[in-house]
Amino acid sequence: MIQTFNNTDHHTELNGTDRLIVRRGQTFTINLYLNSDSYQPGYSQLHITAETGPQPEEQYGTRAVFGLSDEINDTCWSAAFSSPPGDTVCLSVCAAPDAPIGRYILTLDGRIQFDFILLFNPWCPRDVVYMDSEEKLAEYVLAQDGIIFRGNAEYPVPIAWYFGQFEEGILDACLRILDMNPKHSRNPGKDCSGRRNVIYVTRVLSAMINSNDRDYGVLEGCWKDTFDGGVSPMSWRGSVQILRTWSSTSCLPVRFGQCWVFAAVACTVSRALGIPCRVVTNFYSAHDTNSNLVIERYLNEKGEIDSSTRDMIWNYHCWVESWMTRPDLPPGFDGWQASDPTPQEKSEGVFCCGPVPVRAIKEGELTFKYDAPFVFAEVNADLVHILKYNDGSTRKIVNDQKVGQKISTKSVGRDEREDITHLYKYPEGSAEERQVFEKANHQNKLHQQQANPGLQITIKLSTGIRKGCDFDVFAIVTNKTEEDKKCRLVFASRAVSYNGVIGRECGFKDLLNVELAPGGGERKVPLKLNYSKYCTNLTEDNLIRLGALLIDYSTKEAMMAMRDIVLDDPEIKIRILGEPKEKRKLAAELTLQNPLPETLQGCCFTIEGANLTGGSSITEKLESPVEPGQEAKVKIYFTPTQSGLRKLVVDFDSDKLGHVRGYKNVIIGK
Repeated sequence: MIQTFNNTDHHTELNGTDRLIVRRGQTFTINLYLNSDSYQPGYSQLHITAETGPQPEEQYGTRAVFGLSDEINDTCWSAAFSSPPGDTVCLSVCAAPDAPIGRYILTLDGRIQFDFILLFNPWCPRDVVYMDSEEKLAEYVLAQDGIIFRGNAEYPVPIAWYFGQFEEGILDACLRILDMNPKHSRNPGKDCSGRRNVIYVTRVLSAMINSNDRDYGVLEGCWKDTFDGGVSPMSWRGSVQILRTWSSTSCLPVRFGQCWVFAAVACTVSRALGIPCRVVTNFYSAHDTNSNLVIERYLNEKGEIDSSTRDMIWNYHCWVESWMTRPDLPPGFDGWQASDPTPQEKSEGVFCCGPVPVRAIKEGELTFKYDAPFVFAEVNADLVHILKYNDGSTRKIVNDQKVGQKISTKSVGRDEREDITHLYKYPEGSAEERQVFEKANHQNKLHQQQANPGLQITIKLSTGIRKGCDFDVFAIVTNKTEEDKKCRLVFASRAVSYNGVIGRECGFKDLLNVELAPGGGERKVPLKLNYSKYCTNLTEDNLIRLGALLIDYSTKEAMMAMRDIVLDDPEIKIRILGEPKEKRKLAAELTLQNPLPETLQGCCFTIEGANLTGGSSITEKLESPVEPGQEAKVKIYFTPTQSGLRKLVVDFDSDKLGHVRGYKNVIIGK
């Protein structure tokens, strides 16, 4: 008989206690009912085998054969009786701390069989995923919800995400991902043996969360304006529905994901398997397709960007970091390892990326496995803008936009943003940074001169910019030279997707004769953005890119300022009605005021949360439209199943105002 306390001891009780789910390198206990003559202490032996995978073999570590010892040896598979013999004896078993993870069958004397699931053990000092902080383990392994950052570097926007790694069916889906990967199909014995190695498992997950290789991957990516045949990536509030849908539809890829969805699902699967994991956001992230560490953008005199290049700067890009040692690398590169399940470039013939030590990126160690050059470019590539004049000549534009800003993750135990840029990069301009660029052969950065142009241009915003209102933005031009200047100023605004794809124009000005007095002469040029124009051009990302291009007629020099605006969605007000207790019905009162100058049709609120909504989402539709300035208001009932701090994730959707997000932390009592 399997004791239910095993799962509690192994931090897997949230998966349920109806089956045995344990971790490597840690003892679990089985009660055996024996005939009085079947076991004699000191004389009887037990022949025990533990097997995983379809072709278990001792040489691959997928089959272990062992007997009884006087005491447990936690360095290998071992077993010992932990209670005096009688009709019932207590058998303690310990899996090797480097055993392959997965489904096992334990056989005693060829007669008695038990099924169990074995996971990585970040609580075990002998396991390569060991983490020595209970606070961090609570965040990076046990937390079923969290915060992911979107928006832009000037205005990071936190959104709550429901990871749900312990919800019903999720662990089974995660194990199925491992079984569906092409390496398993080609050589199941070798693949199951590889599951002892967290580097191997992390790399498999990086490939299998996306479906670009037609490999039964979990998610299909889509970066278009429409999402026919699926749902907008913005509509997902968590990973549970995605993984359940994938598992219940014969492993067809779920449509659709974008980077934060890929990363969040990878985080769920990693935590479910026992790998400490967190989602990371890199603002102004470079996608360098030709590995030259330079992203070149060509503009014409109207400020329009040539979009034919595959090199891109994404407003933000999300990936995951997983915690592990790296015995395959020189000392000093253990700890957080970056891997990226969003399909961008192939690695060893497959769409995957990593794991690569974050420290290797910081130190410019581009030969270290896996995919260090691509991740290094994401945070360090040089962005070069070149102006193509109408006469065919070109000129480099002075612009101080930097790649790899405000690299962010959720703080441990708090919802605040933790800035981890210093883990990826040395301070800008430092001697260490220069050494890294020399090691990485980053010629562009090494030869960069600090520009100090006499003409300067910046973009300023007015306050209170939100979706639904008209507002002004300003280009401020200053002449710090000692002579009069006559310039052309092109000031443009366009909708932009978070992955850097430029959309339609939202406002435009072309001033051919801007005169500036010497010694600090200044001009402030406004550009009005009207809701009536930008409302139909915006993508779901709520982003507008402002670009101000200044051309000096006398020298043909060009300067540029760029800035992205995040248009604020209205706040969803969330009130919990009733005393939050386990298995007691509660109501969430949800209110949102329509900020738009037009009526909202088809309004609905949806809630979801770990151990709050029964592992699924609950939706309430409004019967009537919501006029400008009026409130949309509903009550949604739910029954918590577990005590503790939980996040109730809320989504509002309508025809003209979509996927507004909110959340509330709720403490559920026993």
